[in-house]
Amino acid sequence: MIDDAFVKHLKNVLFIDIETVSQVPDFELLDERLQKLWLKKAVYLNNEENLSDADFYLKKAGIYAEFGKVLCIGVGGIMFDEENKPSLRVKMIGGDDEREVLQAFKKIVEKHKAGSNLMLCAHNGKEFDFAYLCRRMLVNGIGLPRVLQISGKKPWEINHLDTLDLWKFGDYKHFTGLDLLAAIFDIPSSKSEISGDQVNYVYHVEKDRAKIERYCAADVVVLTQLYMKMNNCALIEEENIEVLL
Repeated sequence: MIDDAFVKHLKNVLFIDIETVSQVPDFELLDERLQKLWLKKAVYLNNEENLSDADFYLKKAGIYAEFGKVLCIGVGGIMFDEENKPSLRVKMIGGDDEREVLQAFKKIVEKHKAGSNLMLCAHNGKEFDFAYLCRRMLVNGIGLPRVLQISGKKPWEINHLDTLDLWKFGDYKHFTGLDLLAAIFDIPSSKSEISGDQVNYVYHVEKDRAKIERYCAADVVVLTQLYMKMNNCALIEEENIEVLL
């Protein structure tokens, strides 16, 4: 049984995962100015496979907010019945128009009943998801929602939870992927169809955004289950998980 204090906390948390891709499917489609800037950046990146400039762009550009875009965002929320039994609902926000995706996400977080107490949770969110969302919102001329406004705030005033940060226990050198943590906590993997390094190819070459959205939604489920286990709670039962694609 989950105690009342943790139930109240979970009601204020949205679990999120984002999938990102390069802004264009081919390096040659970048305007000349951005091509030069990508090549300059690529010099400092690790190209162990000695890929061509075009292939290296396709493989890596989506990771960087200056050259990538947000393709989809999975948002999960936990609800409780009268006996404090949890259920999870995951909603996918996806589309080829990044601005529409970001605006839809902003609308959800601004209308959430938690209001100023709303918290966002992601795996490696502090290094990737939260920062990427902020950068792409600014590029698209979208004002940041309150929960993403961190400038000038003290660390304890920022409503961001990061399962990677929780797992580090102060060890700043230690990176552990979501799939590994899922494995050691006996949580079913989200990597049944694709893995993260295949997203750009699946979108630009296979043209299968639906596959990416299913993968993103599955990651939100794994993230939520991991957070439950890290707080010594039982997994949410599969029949109480609903995914809205």
